Amino acid sequence: MKINEHIEMLEITLQIGGNQMVIHPVVVRDEHAYALVDLGMPGSRGTIMELLTQAGIEPTKPHSIILTHQDLDHVGSLPEFKSEGVDVYAHVDDQPYIDGLKPMIKLSEEFKKGLIASLPQDLAPAFETTFSGKVKNVTRLLADGEKLPFGGGLTVIHTPGHTPGHISLYHESSKTLIAGDAMVVENGKLKGPNPAVTPDLSTALASLRKFKAYPIDNVICYHGGLFQGDVQAVIDELTESL
Repeated sequence: MKINEHIEMLEITLQIGGNQMVIHPVVVRDEHAYALVDLGMPGSRGTIMELLTQAGIEPTKPHSIILTHQDLDHVGSLPEFKSEGVDVYAHVDDQPYIDGLKPMIKLSEEFKKGLIASLPQDLAPAFETTFSGKVKNVTRLLADGEKLPFGGGLTVIHTPGHTPGHISLYHESSKTLIAGDAMVVENGKLKGPNPAVTPDLSTALASLRKFKAYPIDNVICYHGGLFQGDVQAVIDELTESL
């Protein structure tokens, strides 16, 4: 879905066991290059490339990857993209987990072993190597308030709680917030982070206060997609008890 000339929201339906999950990576682009925000589960690269082409984006154009955080459904297809030699941006507090120097907070060793065993033969070794701690995945460390050049300008907003290094991104010219998992959309309503997968919920809710500094017309949540409405009223309601 094209949000504006710089922002494209992708939609991918994943089959996780017996359940379906819909996720929304985002493309931030200009006439010269694009940045892909989050990468889906292992094996998602082909679908992402197809969606880029359908959106009129040449996948082989110069591009970078921005990871909002370490969770598997956001970094899972990194092994497939790493072979392209792209720059990978992530917050310094999640870098050790994305590089495999520490185990991902919400990925148990048992689940990881089962996942690797279920992957195609050509993908399993790449996945294991990428997150082994022996290779450097993150090439650019991000800090709160940093300005990135993609799509005419993106502001990094450090929004910890869901993970220590979770970030959101604000596109000033279109007043669009790429929220990652800092918020979700359920049945058309904008809500706070999912408590079931947010280890530090109080910090995650406090992080939402940072959004008050930005005029926001569009919110893209990785889970739930696009929300357009009175964002600040929702944020006030979510944070008023803190």
